[in-house]
Amino acid sequence: MLELKNLSFEVAEEVSQKEIVRDISLSVGEHRFVVITGPNGSGKSTLAKLIAGIEKPTSGQIYFEGADITDKSITERAKLGIAFAFQQPVRFKGLEVLDLLRIASGRQMSASDACEYLSEVGLCARDYIRREVNASLSGGELKRIEIASVLARGAGLSVFDEPEAGIDLWSFQNLIRVFERMQEKNKGGSIIVISHQERILDIADEIIVIAEGRVADRGTRDEILPGLLGTPSAVKQCTGSQTKERIVRQ
Repeated sequence: MLELKNLSFEVAEEVSQKEIVRDISLSVGEHRFVVITGPNGSGKSTLAKLIAGIEKPTSGQIYFEGADITDKSITERAKLGIAFAFQQPVRFKGLEVLDLLRIASGRQMSASDACEYLSEVGLCARDYIRREVNASLSGGELKRIEIASVLARGAGLSVFDEPEAGIDLWSFQNLIRVFERMQEKNKGGSIIVISHQERILDIADEIIVIAEGRVADRGTRDEILPGLLGTPSAVKQCTGSQTKERIVRQ
């Protein structure tokens, strides 16, 4: 479904170029729940933005469903079936929640259909359906509405950048249930989540560890998670050109 080939991303600094993502190659198949984790500043969120089309790679290619989408915009990728949820959801003054869900779904969704998506994320539809997506909503409310819009989209690939950021404990527990239901219902579709939360790592089919812009480790939940949780601090071991990194809960 998704394939990254030798993907790199650099940003200009005062006297040099800083490499954020370094020659990453990986693939995500159909109906997979993949969590990308690693230390702060390791390049996780940048990688998510490269997949979504928010950032353009310095080098390398991105393939989706066999087609090269490296040069396609975020809008073009959305039309192809890639959805993206920001770490800090965007506010839209003058746009009602119902309108946002209709735009996300690409159809003239009924109010009752919209209510189902809001209920999925634990919001009382009658209280939110006509609310504007603006500063009157809390960070947790915005996060849940954004997740509802991703559900409405029904994308082939849904990418979430630290979805737990800025939400309360109840919302986080509900978020886990939403991801579990997405896994059950979204036949063939895949989910990529950027996170270091144990509860999210614990439901992953595969965990990819990013360190210093590279893939440091990857494997199933049973293969990777014990090492992440059993190390008292992030420990790096370098042997020649190989780097191994273990990350604790942050």
